[in-house]
Amino acid sequence: MSDGAGADGVSPAAGVLRVACVQLNTRDDVAANVRAALELVEAAADRGARLIALPETWAFKGRREGIVASAEPPDGPSNRALSAVAARRGVWVLAGSIYEPAPDGLVANVSALFDPAGSRRAVYRKIHLFDVTSGAVRYEESEEVVPGREIVTADIDTADGTLVRLGLSICYDLRFPGLYSSLALRGARILCVPSAFTAHTGVAHWEVLLRARAIENGCFVVAPDQVGEHLPGRDCFGHSMIVDPWGTVLARLEGGVGLCVADLDLARLDEVRGQIPSLEHRRPDVYDR
Repeated sequence: MSDGAGADGVSPAAGVLRVACVQLNTRDDVAANVRAALELVEAAADRGARLIALPETWAFKGRREGIVASAEPPDGPSNRALSAVAARRGVWVLAGSIYEPAPDGLVANVSALFDPAGSRRAVYRKIHLFDVTSGAVRYEESEEVVPGREIVTADIDTADGTLVRLGLSICYDLRFPGLYSSLALRGARILCVPSAFTAHTGVAHWEVLLRARAIENGCFVVAPDQVGEHLPGRDCFGHSMIVDPWGTVLARLEGGVGLCVADLDLARLDEVRGQIPSLEHRRPDVYDR
């Protein structure tokens, strides 16, 4: 367990949002995965986290037949377990993603945000699908998943009532900077990237991309990841992390199941954007796309 803040349980100052990334090793047993997730959400709430984010496909990771069989709507039983904890502990919970039934035997990859009353406040469906071939490894997410078409932001509040806007994304979205600039231009100050990033690509790309998205948009980035093997030959990278708008890693958890926690000082975001107002300097009038 690695931390940037919150280990002593002291409440954050005004204008500060305490966030936690839950790192999981999700397999094909939904009940066991839900139990593991709930335990860590409770632990994050014990440490004063106001926003608790879970990784991509937090409730099930496995073979295609299991993906389709375990698919649930955003208010299905797995997410309801999280919404109940959100209501009981008075916290915001980002249910990284689950698989949702879609037409023709496919699924959608869906992230849901629950408020401190347990109500669902936002739903985002993954826009970019991971269709890649690297050496002998081939993975075609589009064989199972239909892509989303909507950019989604949502407002949450800090413990003292300060409002802050989240920009929602999932995993492979991270490689498409246009999505994140769109989120930032819509007012997002925290970019959420729940992921199941592969170990092979994670070594080279995970931290670089997270810090780049933070720097170029002047945003905090909250990125909970899956860790370890979930199918033979398929490992996730871990290294869940929280990054500030300057690109500084505030907290990370390299390996194993657990939490990383950090306090996001919203005044720091305004300071960085004042120093380097890159969003204001965009020139879409001369860009090709």
